Amino acid sequence: MTDAVMELRDLRLSLTGNAGPVEILHGIDLTVTRGETLGLVGPSGSGKSSLLMLMGGLERATGGRIRALDQDLTDLSEDALARFRRDHMGVVFQSFHLIPTMTALENVATPLELAGTRDAFGRAAEALEQVGLAHRGGHYPSQLSGGEQQRVALARAFAPRPAILLADEPTGNLDEANGAAIMELLFGLRDRHGATLIMVTHAPELAARCDRRIRLRDGRIESPAA
Repeated sequence: MTDAVMELRDLRLSLTGNAGPVEILHGIDLTVTRGETLGLVGPSGSGKSSLLMLMGGLERATGGRIRALDQDLTDLSEDALARFRRDHMGVVFQSFHLIPTMTALENVATPLELAGTRDAFGRAAEALEQVGLAHRGGHYPSQLSGGEQQRVALARAFAPRPAILLADEPTGNLDEANGAAIMELLFGLRDRHGATLIMVTHAPELAARCDRRIRLRDGRIESPAA
């Protein structure tokens, strides 16, 4: 089996606006290896988050191919992509995306239940304990601080023990202290579970922790490694 977890070949994305098509990504070629931590960096509007969304099958490419874990994702249906994410990927967003009517424990347990995991709530409780929130499992998102909500989001992403973790500005909505705590948790969980981590970040200290950094500018890879 190849060491490549994800391969992007001539990946392109264009969106149609009022003034016509807008080119977002221009022929991205990239290989991510098993167990690697890859930082996607660059100025705002360079295409980092769009690239991450394509990697997760959350956005459709308009050209090129994406392979992940030896599976070609390019032509999969929406349902097949959702199953692939459920079984193999965890995603952490800047804005948490917790379900407001569910407790922290239920937020973490829900994707496990959807995947048919035995003892989903037991696994969810273990994941909350790993992020220091065992005592907050019965609280709703509105009762949690921003830092606590991001911890719940991390627990939810890692609980299924995914092979690939995608993180889009995971510390972007947090103050410096909470951001530093989330950074330590993110890398600690990655080390514990052995996931390949692909992360968009503007934070230099977070990017510096990555094994490799890819810099984008105007939808192109400006610097393949740093």
